[in-house]
Amino acid sequence: MRFGLPETAVARIQAALARHPEVEKAILYGSRAKGDFKLGSDIDLTLFGEALTHRTQLDLMEELDDLLLPWMIDLSIFAELDHPALQAHIQRVGQVFFERHGA
Repeated sequence: MRFGLPETAVARIQAALARHPEVEKAILYGSRAKGDFKLGSDIDLTLFGEALTHRTQLDLMEELDDLLLPWMIDLSIFAELDHPALQAHIQRVGQVFFERHGA
């Protein structure tokens, strides 16, 4: 288990991310990245990619919701975060969850 998640769940989320070529990388942050998560902790992911749009984010949120996983997934675009403290937290504790090869 990585990040307190079954490998099947990680693989399903990564597959959804991989279907969107605009997503170059996804960083996991928050309690799951720090290792102090609880059983029902949400999954905090922020996306990186030059071609990312809100449409991509919305499409991905819908796809991830359709996976019917028992955790809430909080999805953001790093470049659009307007909270310096959150950006600093992500840069400090974030762990690579998905990375497109050649990106």
